[in-house]
Amino acid sequence: MSGPAPGELQRSSRDAEKLRDGLRRSLAAHLPGTDHEVRSVRGTSATGMSSETLIFEATWTEGRVRRREGLVARVAPSAEDAPVFPSYDMPGQFATIETVARLTEVPVPPPRWCDPGSELIGSPFFVMGEVVGEVPPDVMPYNFGGNWLFDADPADQRRVQESTVEILARLHNVERPGEHFPHLGGGSLRSHVSSRWDWYRFAARDVGRSELVEKGFAWLESHWPAHESTAVFCWGDARIGNVMYRNFEPAAVLDWEMASIAPPETDLAWLSYLHRMFEEMAAQFGFPGMPGFLLQDDVAATYERLSGRTPRDLGWYTVYAAVQLGIVYLRTGYRQVRFGERQAPASADELLLNGAGLAELIGS
Repeated sequence: MSGPAPGELQRSSRDAEKLRDGLRRSLAAHLPGTDHEVRSVRGTSATGMSSETLIFEATWTEGRVRRREGLVARVAPSAEDAPVFPSYDMPGQFATIETVARLTEVPVPPPRWCDPGSELIGSPFFVMGEVVGEVPPDVMPYNFGGNWLFDADPADQRRVQESTVEILARLHNVERPGEHFPHLGGGSLRSHVSSRWDWYRFAARDVGRSELVEKGFAWLESHWPAHESTAVFCWGDARIGNVMYRNFEPAAVLDWEMASIAPPETDLAWLSYLHRMFEEMAAQFGFPGMPGFLLQDDVAATYERLSGRTPRDLGWYTVYAAVQLGIVYLRTGYRQVRFGERQAPASADELLLNGAGLAELIGS
């Protein structure tokens, strides 16, 4: 595993007062009453490397009653802050959350409204109700120890694993996903991989070509699955760091910017590979890790029992997950360079925190 130990990344260069004022004007436009105020605007560094998440308290007067509500804004990053993705469809993400809430029993934060323009705070954003719960941390990774999930009993860790797989089964069981999520487009594995090539080209414009990521794409092409599962509605960023848990079961599923219509194995492999990558990282830095957690065979067996679908070619989809995560690291590494948190590398491959694991997967 190459690169430094994972630490907190700077996400934004926005002015805090302008954010507060823009959010206040958004409240006034979407909530009834008068005297709208925004207090305690804060970000979170526990999870996420793409969109900004702002937690704040809203107060306003409705009739003669002073009301208070905890809210969360998801904000598209500005171009100067080295966004992970080429574009951010905030109305589309908001529509995805609304549709998931309407069609499934998957818990999501209550969707409130979307401001698709950039006039208020400099970028499009949407607002959700705040949900109380615990999120497995990314900084430092949950399997490094010293957090609620690592310290839990094995039975409770198993509850987290199985209830998370159940989320995927419920999402994948949405019938006629193309009709319900028309903004996601695609549907075939070929179109999904093509979109990831476009994403990689966007990343390479700033950091240069990654020999390892390109070898990964070549491996995928030469080992293309003989069977392609029927496309389903996929969460996309299916990992426990994007779930808020209460009593070791999901209270809210977060981060829908990678949602797609694709073979279900894309979600399953992402879920198990992201933990596997953290395990490799834990071993590198001398932490015990959680070696019996989110094992791919366990995930697949639970998924088959809950969904009735038999996952296929998970080895291929694991490489695909590793390639996509490599693209994420190209962007977050570039962001570190952009904010002066590291020196520009001699090679783009030096930015890949999962580089050694990807090389092993493809035999490079």
